[in-house]
Amino acid sequence: MRKFLKIIGILLVVVVVLLTAGYVYLTTALPNVGPPPDLKVNATPQMIERGKYLAVGPAACIDCHSDRDFTKYSGPVVPGTEGKGGQDLGKDFGGDAGFVPARNITSDKETGIGNWTDGEIYRAITMGVDKHGDPLAPMMPYTAFGTQLDESDILAIIAYIRTLPPVKNVVPPKKLNFPLSLIVRTIPDKPKFIKLPPAANNIETGKYLSAACIICHTKMDKGQPDMAKQFAGGNSFPLPSGGYSITSNITPDMETGIGKWTKDEFIKKFKSYATPEGHNIPVKRDEANTVMPWTQFASMTESDLGALYDYLRTIPPINNKIEKFVLVQY
Repeated sequence: MRKFLKIIGILLVVVVVLLTAGYVYLTTALPNVGPPPDLKVNATPQMIERGKYLAVGPAACIDCHSDRDFTKYSGPVVPGTEGKGGQDLGKDFGGDAGFVPARNITSDKETGIGNWTDGEIYRAITMGVDKHGDPLAPMMPYTAFGTQLDESDILAIIAYIRTLPPVKNVVPPKKLNFPLSLIVRTIPDKPKFIKLPPAANNIETGKYLSAACIICHTKMDKGQPDMAKQFAGGNSFPLPSGGYSITSNITPDMETGIGKWTKDEFIKKFKSYATPEGHNIPVKRDEANTVMPWTQFASMTESDLGALYDYLRTIPPINNKIEKFVLVQY
């Protein structure tokens, strides 16, 4: 009996040592993407304009890193808060991830990224590692930006971000729940960029523009989008009203997705929010609302929206019925 207990004791010690070694490795050796590149973005007016188009539209940078007014439909960005950060993107996003506030990406040197180098911003956007070498939460779609965009567009986004006026806003550090707090250290990787598709190739252009769509319209699994459920929706986002916005199924499923939509209907749905009236649709507390930033994506060109539609028509249809708004009763 004593010999058996001794063996059990030794095994427990071995397990504890291995677990401790693994924890130390994860928290000290990872993420391992190397130092930020030594680069300086030589911004041109054309580059800044391209960066603005992406950041406001398909890349959704401004949507996540600004204040949104949910007394109006789709929560349009509050003017003057562009890039100030603070939105908690962690709760009910693939489970309770913890407290994950969007960072202040304005040029403020004390609370924003005004003292970051272009290389440090580049590493954060494409590899998911911040100025201090810490991993970013996967709500920041750096895995998509580092694998589904052309490097020139990353540089354009940096050029535009640099133009955001400084906003002094101290954003508290994130607090990820276990085990995501360890998993995020294994996700960052070096980018593997693709080339910007020819404008004439609608399907490839649409796929290119969908890089940020995946993060909201695909359920998360261990900090990464579950590609078996790509674009089938179902992520739940709390609204200030107390209700929940559930992301839509945008696969071409005829019953639960967008299979019955025509291209013209798809484009008009987005562009209907491009007007001042579309930016100011009042919503009462008990009325349906959505986190889908229609007012931001309305800035996209009809050509790009059409390309996005063409691409979404090529992905496998997934039958997944979504209740897009849930009102919490008190």
